[in-house]
Amino acid sequence: MNACSFRAFGIVVEWKQQIADTNLKGGLTRKLFDKNYKLLDEMYRDEYYPNFLVDKVKGELQKVIDLLETGETDTEVIQKKLDEVVCAINDLQEEFDENDSEIETVARDCIGETVGYVLEWFGIPIDVEEAIRERDW
Repeated sequence: MNACSFRAFGIVVEWKQQIADTNLKGGLTRKLFDKNYKLLDEMYRDEYYPNFLVDKVKGELQKVIDLLETGETDTEVIQKKLDEVVCAINDLQEEFDENDSEIETVARDCIGETVGYVLEWFGIPIDVEEAIRERDW
């Protein structure tokens, strides 16, 4: 919250503006993603996963976040984006293999938990298993 105040004609006027939840263009409320949440933190902390590849997975997941930050709530539109993102992550498996890594149990759980957190944050009623239904990892 940004709290601002100024003195006008001897009267203190205060207002609070929650920048993260306001779309100034249309005046519509929208929600930005939790800036304190570290996407794929467990994968980044594990040396088994090269950071540059975790960055690629994160970049794909960011596409879902970007969509949700626009205020999109249509579950069909969101699921379509999730399917695209999961297929793009599927395509990274060979690159993980080439770098002596793979999208295995820890990575699957981490990606799933991250997707679950994102959906919950935005209040999207899609089950995590359904959300990542296109995975082959």
